[in-house]
Amino acid sequence: MESTKFYDEALCKFYGKLEINSYPLSSLDIYAQHFNKVCKNLSDIKSLATLARQQDWNKGISLREEILDKDHVVVVTDPKLNIVYATQNIFSMNGYSPEEIIGNKPKMFQGEKTCQETSKQISAAIKQLLPFEATITNYRKNGSIYNCWIKGQPIFNRKGKVVNFIAFEKEVA
Repeated sequence: MESTKFYDEALCKFYGKLEINSYPLSSLDIYAQHFNKVCKNLSDIKSLATLARQQDWNKGISLREEILDKDHVVVVTDPKLNIVYATQNIFSMNGYSPEEIIGNKPKMFQGEKTCQETSKQISAAIKQLLPFEATITNYRKNGSIYNCWIKGQPIFNRKGKVVNFIAFEKEVA
């Protein structure tokens, strides 16, 4: 066992520096799924960083933490609330691909069982350019409902103009 001690320590050190912290022990399929998810998340982070540069976002947002650590879905709209970007993990939350929702408004996820009072509170915060946090009943592509926790805020450019709104979302029980 002593002969593998240094190998084990080196392996631990190597894996500790990676974004992917799990080992492919039980099944290569499971590891490959996790690897694929992390690759998609890293691609989303890169795309959002590009959008932030293009729009000259004034505020640095920890996209790595929100996407990789907290596994949040990220939805970005323009000032008129048209969706301009959504992370790929939105599909696992509601069945829509990012391409299907680009150009639509977030209200597309609402329906009959969506609480109008909560919807009005979110709208008021957006109109006043204030951050908000709420849980709202949304609808998946297949029509089933889910509770969606949303933390949103306006994004200003360096000149103080609102250029985007960003929402971090997660399905909750």
